[in-house]
Amino acid sequence: MDFPSRELPARPAVEAGRASAVELGLRVDEVVVVHDSDRAALRLLPCDVLVRVAPARDHAEASFEVEVARRLVGAGAPVAEPDPRVGARVHLRDGFVLSFWTYYEPVGPAVAPAEYADALVRHHAALRRVELAAPHFTDRVARALREVEDPQRSPELADADRQLLGSTLRDLGAAIGADRSGDQLLHGEPHQGNLLRTERGPLIVDLATCCRGPVEFDLAHAPEDVARHYPGADHDLVHRCRAVDWAMFAAWRWRRDDRTPARDRLRAEGLDLVRAALARCGW
Repeated sequence: MDFPSRELPARPAVEAGRASAVELGLRVDEVVVVHDSDRAALRLLPCDVLVRVAPARDHAEASFEVEVARRLVGAGAPVAEPDPRVGARVHLRDGFVLSFWTYYEPVGPAVAPAEYADALVRHHAALRRVELAAPHFTDRVARALREVEDPQRSPELADADRQLLGSTLRDLGAAIGADRSGDQLLHGEPHQGNLLRTERGPLIVDLATCCRGPVEFDLAHAPEDVARHYPGADHDLVHRCRAVDWAMFAAWRWRRDDRTPARDRLRAEGLDLVRAALARCGW
């Protein structure tokens, strides 16, 4: 699951990252592009810093992410930390907003389901120890629903598929969000790409998606075996959340302005995954 991608000019983003780092007193001889979609992630060498570069309009989102990280580090969460030489703050340069993070070299095999669940248990426990204003997950569902309901925003989406995504987001999303008794702060998108195996153990990254909701909303982003190792998880709720998650994913892919690589394939796969998830949860 991810937010809609926004095209980011690679060369200007790289130059903004390099120039900002040098201005902050970091040595930069080489820039390695780690990720390039809605936000660029650049590894700067030899200072070995990860800089995240986004359009300046995303200043509030970037500031929110570093504030979430600052509080969670203090609460002992297994999360990536802002680079201590720069601190938990963002910088503006040449139309971009930049944040600087400790770089963690991925090591070993993928995180096993039991380890994955343990990282989420510890992450959720830390989130319960911090005070932080964050949107409810249903706010994100509403954003995706707006894309689906407006044919001008998603002109290539067939009517039957528009109805499928719309009813899933609107009706199932509302049904899940109606009972907020077990809600807490969540990561929002702890999928496999956001959990790194490092020398320090599994670390969770990409904290800008922090929101409120049931822990099952987070578990729905993880591989299916993970929920079996999470104490007290409501597995029926996990299945319902997974259907909504895939509907959001598909909604972003059908946006007119989406620039995700392999978009056409992901559009079809997203719809198939929504249908499969709905069948599994009996909705």
